[in-house]
Amino acid sequence: MKSLDRKLTRIRTGAYTPQDFIIADAKDADMAFGLTATGPARDAAGGFLPEFASRATYLDAIRAMTRSGLVDIMLTSASSAEILVNEGLYADSEVTPAVRYNDTTDIWYPRGGRFALEPSRPFRSARLPQVSKFIDLGLYSVTFSNEVTRDVATAEAYSEFRAEAAGLGLRHFLEVFNPAFDIGVPGDEMGQFIGDMIVSRLAGVVSAEQPAFLKIMYNGRAAMEALASYDPRRLIVGILGGAKGTTRDTFELISRAERAGARVALFGRKINLAQSPIDLVRLMRSVVARDLSAEEAVKAYHGSLQDKGIVPIVSLQDDLVISDPLLSEER
Repeated sequence: MKSLDRKLTRIRTGAYTPQDFIIADAKDADMAFGLTATGPARDAAGGFLPEFASRATYLDAIRAMTRSGLVDIMLTSASSAEILVNEGLYADSEVTPAVRYNDTTDIWYPRGGRFALEPSRPFRSARLPQVSKFIDLGLYSVTFSNEVTRDVATAEAYSEFRAEAAGLGLRHFLEVFNPAFDIGVPGDEMGQFIGDMIVSRLAGVVSAEQPAFLKIMYNGRAAMEALASYDPRRLIVGILGGAKGTTRDTFELISRAERAGARVALFGRKINLAQSPIDLVRLMRSVVARDLSAEEAVKAYHGSLQDKGIVPIVSLQDDLVISDPLLSEER
């Protein structure tokens, strides 16, 4: 049994402690950003170069994080997972490989594109019978647009997916994005809208097809607490990372979300764009365990950079700033 399954069991039985917090490294950005998904190439001193890293470098970063044992889930595209599973990366690892099952149009982010500014349309590149040959867990993503025609199509596509996945013995976790454009819901009510849509759409879903956990944006403490406390043994709530932000943003987000009831964090850019991703995740665990405050963790992170001879791109003073507007306003 891998760490994910042990932790999910303890969460579902009410035995959760901060040591059971689940962390996923989201390295599925190639399905959204294409060539830029890998992030900038790096020089020998850990600085960022103007060109983007190669896919080989991206895969090496996945291997390094997996071997560190600091994460519970490694989320990738199906093509990356096939390579890494077949080479035996996860064979003796505590880390569970997962793939992005669908790639709705609102995560299509080519340079110059505008797909994310229109209502999401269901789409799946990955074929479940093929991916079921090497994984049994993946992410399914939806975005509700507050438009009945679009949202019915989204719900129907999710229903069809669940039936196919269940028939193949595949598990999934459900990602629900905040829409990237105005859908007629006031900003301070978005968390309530997302929470209501999740609960109502899953109320008719039996346990065999329920998501293992959720992945949502942090819409503030009140919204997180309301959803996380509704049915904590069945609807396990996780947070997504969003934009890179400062290192303080990363630690504040995971700390506040966990205290509000989140039990999973799935961070992509916050990890991939860090100058020392493994040190960042190690300190994320210390923050969740309440061994360090968010501020102390930022200072420890910069200490790690110094020890490795990495010149920080952002100064310690600037990296201690909370730049995320929601996190800043919530203090």
